[in-house]
Amino acid sequence: MERESMEFDVLIVGGGPAGLSAACRIMQLAQEAGEEKTVCVVEKGSEIGAHIMAGTVFEPTSLNELFPDGKEKGAPLNTPVTRDDIFLLKNEQSATKVPGAFVPKSMHNHGNYIISLGNLCRWLAEQAEALGVEVYPGFAAAEPIIEDGQVKGIITGDMGVARDGSKKDSYMPGMELRAKYTLFTEGSRGHIGKQLIREFKLDEGKDPQHYGIGIKELWDIDPAKHEPGLVVHTTGWPLKETGSTGGSFLYHLENGQVYVGLIADLSYSNPHMSPFEEFQRLKLHPEIRKHLEGGKRVSYGARAITKGGFNSLPKMSFPGGLLLGCDAGTLNSSKIKGSHTAMKSGLLGAEAVFEALKEGKEGEEITSFEQRFKDSWLYKELFGERNFSPAMHKFGNIIGGGIAFLEQNILRRSLPITFHDTVPDYATLKTADQAKKPSYPKPDNKLTFDRLSSVFISNTNHEEDQPVHLKLKDPDIPIKENLPKYNEPAQRYCPAGVYEVVEKDDGSGKRFQINAQNCVHCKTCDIKDPAQNITWVTPEGGGGPNYPNM
Repeated sequence: MERESMEFDVLIVGGGPAGLSAACRIMQLAQEAGEEKTVCVVEKGSEIGAHIMAGTVFEPTSLNELFPDGKEKGAPLNTPVTRDDIFLLKNEQSATKVPGAFVPKSMHNHGNYIISLGNLCRWLAEQAEALGVEVYPGFAAAEPIIEDGQVKGIITGDMGVARDGSKKDSYMPGMELRAKYTLFTEGSRGHIGKQLIREFKLDEGKDPQHYGIGIKELWDIDPAKHEPGLVVHTTGWPLKETGSTGGSFLYHLENGQVYVGLIADLSYSNPHMSPFEEFQRLKLHPEIRKHLEGGKRVSYGARAITKGGFNSLPKMSFPGGLLLGCDAGTLNSSKIKGSHTAMKSGLLGAEAVFEALKEGKEGEEITSFEQRFKDSWLYKELFGERNFSPAMHKFGNIIGGGIAFLEQNILRRSLPITFHDTVPDYATLKTADQAKKPSYPKPDNKLTFDRLSSVFISNTNHEEDQPVHLKLKDPDIPIKENLPKYNEPAQRYCPAGVYEVVEKDDGSGKRFQINAQNCVHCKTCDIKDPAQNITWVTPEGGGGPNYPNM
């Protein structure tokens, strides 16, 4: 069965804030110039927004550039931030509120909104379609088309393939989607973006990229406790007990709901540490518990966060396309925000691509993008915060935060030196015998829960009879190497219970079990596995979580 083929002027891979902003902007420019352009967005989720998860306190800078009348058009910015609280959690009981005067300026949220990023993306998709963009959810980009050293588009994943690789009666081969230019906006640790960085050596001379894992829940809370617009951040306990860095957030949005979550840097060294269990433990702290007690958990999700910052940012242009948003790593971790920066990279990419098309170019590298980026506020913002992530990793949250305060509040500019973190996240683990095992309480099913009940409310589903999308380069490594060295950390860093070490049926030893149906597409395994033995590839389109209001 031959593949069908479709051709466009611009193909965009990923229906997140960067991709949808780029799509809208290209069509705006085409309309202004009186030209016709064909733009297509493909999204692996079952619908736009299904796989979108972020904090989210949203800075509207880029949205205002794209749609100055966005609020009048119905953009879902319903809850302005009214108050910022930051706490240092000293231990499981006590906390100290950090005075506002000692908080780095980038963490102040006046003028920002508490939103559902998934709902914003759904709204952006509506605007894109109204402008003439073709939006195709449920189509997973499986591999790039590279011909004569240029990216020519992508091939979508085959549908109807059985676990053993045979073709079912429902088999449909993936389509070739070709374009003059292809923009990759897959989000953190993009499956194809990772390949393109390697293929075109886009990270040459850069620091290794660094990541966190963000774990988040949506709660309905007691109306008497609800304070729309309240933003709470914490640092310190529980992560500090395992020598890890990161912090938590709790945001009061509209409709009597709150978001609560934990971001754990994947540079952690204790192989016994479980980000999921650390998050459950966090909710027992009085400063967090008081918001949630008497409430009901509604949804759960997890996603990797690209947070290496400026020093880890790869070259974003290559022959035939651009790498944008969190696929490249444009998040500003000092602000704990990546949506406005992703959107701005999308706008810059759209303007560069439209200019190239206007000049009759097709597939040539858009070398002008780099200068366009350097002339933007996005470059200035990321360059100014370049020391934040490496300082946090090197010196911890307290000293790292102090450096950020010095740069932002006192000097009002970055230090003349640049800190670097050159150790990749997968290479930071101590061996199991060098690290202390944390003690994690059993779930109480009121505030704390287990992985499987959590995955259930993420609405995660995959066609059961399909190839496992978590590939092991060497199936022996988990038991032969990772288990004796690190007590196989995949059992703990995965927030969805995908990986288990179980007894063989014949009792002859242990085996590594992959429960791929549980996968919430967070990509943590692809990042943190110490042997770099696990590769996340796209399952059938439409599979994975289906996040409501996240």
